[in-house]
This record gives sequence, C-alpha cells and structure tokens, in this order.
Amino acid sequence: MADVHPEHAQLQADRIYLGWQYILLHPDPGPPPKRPSPVEEPSAQEQPDPATSDLLRRERQLEDMLNRPVRHVRMAMLVLSVLIVGAALTGYLAWSFAVLGLIAAGGVAGICSYALFQGDRAVRYRVMEQQARDERRRQERDKELFRAQEEHAQRYREWQESKERHDKQLTWYAVSVPDEIDRIDVAGGTLPGWSALITLIGATRLYSGGHLTVLDLSEGAIAKDLIELARKGGDDPLVWVLPVDLPRLDLGATLKPEAFADVLAHVVSVSEEHRTTRDLSFDNAILERVLEVLGENATIRQVTAALRALAQVGDPRDDLRFGLITATQLERIGTLFGRGVSDRVVIERAWALESQLRKLESLGTEAVRLPPARLRVVSMDRQAGVFGNRVLGTYVATALTHILRQSPASDRPWYHTIIVAGAEKLRGDVLDRLMDACETSRTGLVLTYRSLTPTVRERLGRGHAAVAFMRLGNAEDARVASEHVGTEHRLELAQLTETISESLPGLDGGYTSTIAQVEDGAQAHDEHSPDLKGDITESTEWGRTADKISEKERVLQRSREFLVEPHQLQQLPTTSVIVTDATAQGRRVRLADANPAILTFPKTTLGEFEEVKDAVLALDPRAGGADGEPPPNLGPPPPRLDWRKGRQ
Repeated sequence: MADVHPEHAQLQADRIYLGWQYILLHPDPGPPPKRPSPVEEPSAQEQPDPATSDLLRRERQLEDMLNRPVRHVRMAMLVLSVLIVGAALTGYLAWSFAVLGLIAAGGVAGICSYALFQGDRAVRYRVMEQQARDERRRQERDKELFRAQEEHAQRYREWQESKERHDKQLTWYAVSVPDEIDRIDVAGGTLPGWSALITLIGATRLYSGGHLTVLDLSEGAIAKDLIELARKGGDDPLVWVLPVDLPRLDLGATLKPEAFADVLAHVVSVSEEHRTTRDLSFDNAILERVLEVLGENATIRQVTAALRALAQVGDPRDDLRFGLITATQLERIGTLFGRGVSDRVVIERAWALESQLRKLESLGTEAVRLPPARLRVVSMDRQAGVFGNRVLGTYVATALTHILRQSPASDRPWYHTIIVAGAEKLRGDVLDRLMDACETSRTGLVLTYRSLTPTVRERLGRGHAAVAFMRLGNAEDARVASEHVGTEHRLELAQLTETISESLPGLDGGYTSTIAQVEDGAQAHDEHSPDLKGDITESTEWGRTADKISEKERVLQRSREFLVEPHQLQQLPTTSVIVTDATAQGRRVRLADANPAILTFPKTTLGEFEEVKDAVLALDPRAGGADGEPPPNLGPPPPRLDWRKGRQ
C-alpha cells in the first residue's frame, strides 16, 4: 500500500517531474454559521403584543367608550330615584307612587350596573386570554430557539470539521510522467519559463542519481539556476561556452572515421536547408575518402587542410609547413577523384565543405582531462553570430547522436537525460536521428521549441512521447496547440502562479565557463550539507522570489478555471505547463506549475493526486467526502532532500 504521508514521500527515479498541480479537494467553507438570537428568530407576524398593562388600559378605554350610554342611563336612574324620594318627603308625591318609581328606577340602575360589571369582567377575560396566548407563543419561541441553537451547534461542528480539512489539506500535487516514455516535447514558452522547467527536471533527475546533459541553443542561459543549484548540492558541473571553449571540447574525438564524416556532413548542411539525402550522401562520401587518407584521429584542422588541397584553394605548402598534412597525403588527395566534369563538381563541394568546417577548426586543439561530472552544459555565446551557433549546435547534437548509437542500452531508463533547448534550430533529420538514438539507448530526451514550425509539427508527440505546452504568443501556434490538447478540457489555474510570473524579472547575464577553471586547477569543491529545499531558496531566482511571499499565500490561494482555447494559451503565466500523455486508462491532460520553488511550500507533496487519493481511500474508506474524495490529510512540508543520494 502506498504511503500517503507527505513527510515520507521521496522522489522516484522512475518518474520525470514536470511541475505541481494545484487542487483543492475541500473548498473553503466560508465564515462560521451565525448563532440564532431570540430577537431574530420570530417572524414579523409573530411579534408579541405590548405589555399586559398597556393591553388592559386599551381594553378599558374601549369598554368605557362602549359602556358610556349605559353609565349615563344608570346615572339618570339614580338622579330620578333621588328626585322621587325628595318629592315623597315634601309631600308632592304619594309614597305608593314613590315606591313604584324607586323600584322601577332602581331596577333600571341595577340592570345598567350588571351590564357594566359584565363588561369589566369581559375585559379581564380578554386580557387573561391574551396573556395565555403570549405565554404559549413565548414557549413555542423558546422551543424553536432551542432547536435552532441545537441545529447551529451541529452546523458549527460540521463547519469546524470542514475548516480543519480545508486548512490541513495538501494543495500542490506532483505532476510527472513515467520513465516508460521515450521523450518529452515542450512547445512554446519563454526563457524564464524554460529556466524553471529545466531547473525542475534537472534537479529531480540529479537527485535521483542520474546524469544530465544540457545543450542550450536558446542563447538565454536558461540552465544558470540549475548550475548554481547543482553546485550548492556539492556537484561540480562542467560548462562549455562556445565558441570560446571550442578548443577544450573533445566531443566526437573518439568517433570512427565513418561516423565523424557523417557528423561533418550534417554540420555543412546547416546552411543548405533544402539539401536532400542524396546531397548529404555525396558530401559524406567526399569526407569519408578524405578521412581515409588522413587516418585515425584526424582533427578538423587536418580535414579542412585536405579539403583545401582537394578544392585547390590556397597554397598547400602552408599546410605542409604547419604539419597539417604530409606530402604523401597531399599526393593521395590529388588522385582521389577522376578528371573532367565530375572533378569540377568535387572541387565545388570540397570548397563549400571547407568554408563551413573552418568554424570548427579549433575543436579539441586544447583538450584537457576533465573530472567526472553528473551535469554537463554546452551553451552558445550570443555574441558569436546566429549562423555560427547553428553550426556548433548541429555539431554537438550530431556528435551526441553517434556517441549514443555506439553506447550499450542503459539498464535504467532516463539514467542519462539530454535536454536540447531551442531544438527548432536543428534540421529535421538531425532531430530524427537524435530521437532514434535516445530511444534505442534508453536515454531520456527533452526537446523544447520556441515556435511550432512545420518541421516541429511533424515531430510533436511522435512515438511514445509526452507533450507539454507553455505560453504560445503566436496565434497560429496557439490554435494548433489547442487542437492538439482539446478545447473541451477545463483546467484550474492557481492565483499564486500568476502572481509569481508577474513579479519575476527576466533572465540576465550568461554562463560562466568552468572548463578554464578545471584546466587551471581553480575549480573548488564547496563542502555543503545537501538540502534541496534550502538550496532552491538560496541559489535560484525562483526560490528567492517565492521566499518573499507570505506563509498564508503559500498555503491557500484562490484559483480560476479556463478552457483550453487559443487566446488562453497566449496568456498562460510564465511557468504554466499543460502536460498531455497517454496511459493505460486513457489520455491525461493536466495543468502544472513548473516553478521549482513550490517544492519548498508547506502543503506540497511529491505524490501525484490520484495516488494520494487512492491510498487514503484504501487506508480509510470513511475518509472520503460526499463524492468519495479523501481529505488530503496532514500536510507537513516535503522532506529534506539529499542531493548526493544515489550518486555513483
């Protein structure tokens, strides 16, 4: 069973890490539920009447108003009774009539008094009835309030659980592809974006115990952070800056004459984009015959001297005096081909070959014994000229191809990884041969293309390869990429990715050659306790930029969704990578952030999302949410990574 705890996670050698995917399994529950209050609970229709005294006063006023005629009648009857008694006493009225009058007036007054008593009693009854209704309402409100408070307590407990899951969940999951694939094609992107991706791929491959070769044709020093990171981790990377370091570059020195001729023929083809395989074969035949005359371990300077003699350019006695060719070799070169029309064709091609190969004459003339290094970077100086750099890049790529073809297949895929940045500058046939050589030797290959030229489109994703798309500024390139990925996919983009991309400055400076330091014995080895997290923060621009972000922003951020449409691909943040690869379950499309500094965040895991989810569910099926999604429990930061682990 997989270990789901992030603190136990380790980089896996059989994975190629391309970034981190931002996923929130548990959304933010928002503010806590509001506690119900007695004032807010009853509705407007259920508002209680005023106090009982006010009610009694109003009822009495109403009753007095209704009983006012009765009181007047009773008062009149009382006055009449007094008058009757007075008249009887004074003799004006006989007592018999007076008694009858008193009885009649008293009866009427009694009836009025009884009516008034009944009215007062009715008022008190209505007041008591209203008080009883108010009491019942109050009891019902108290019951409803109690139930509401119980429901609030339950909701608050549920909110606390949701808030705890939300706060403790992992937010960044590793995005990787298995080492079963042969190649990774990266389409689009900016120089800072390439720097982030190459730093991430290179650091994880080196930490896994592998070896890495970077051929930087971008002229943008995109592997500069990777070099600093490797040096911080205790490695001594070797860096060639061509053409300055061309005399110290011994790549291809051990090739057989046939392979060396093939390499040089492809170098010459750089300036002739439309040359066919037949033309290359013709050049290859000329070079093979020249190398056959020169013998084993012939240098470029000897080859160009022989080509000048063959093309009848200059005075061959100068080359004889410098020891580039011998008199015997000069004589044999003069008889390599026949005379006549074919002779003129050979002379023209020999002259063209010599003019191109002169740029490589200093190759390996000052070669030194280099110490073993797990990171090698071959770069082009931007001040050397565009065409010259294409010639040098083609030579390095073709020489690497032949070296791989002569090497046995590795027991471990991607143990040696080659990264070619700016691969669109190489001819299609050069790329094809490099792809085939890496596939047969089980060498990992990463190709990055700034634009989707027709040559690139034909090869994008060919064979068993994963494809990664970064920002594509060109509208046509963005359209092609969206069709490749599929516009129906909805991806989630973290706000942090956009924030860091906007705040990061562009790449400045260039590479510093380490070959001269090796020759002079000045390359020092910095004893350093390897800590990949700390090294990323200290030695990379990505780590220093991310270190300025607050802890709260690192842990939880907002995100937005977007569809894979052309205008969205033109606006992707610098480090965003859309990764597509085929698995047994189907084709996957994932959005990753290639920023290597995300590894230092407290809620980042080295496990992939599906693996962590399946492992948590297998460990505790009750851990799943309403949709069967597990809480990504407990997110301590990734472990301290030992750079030297796995080094051979």
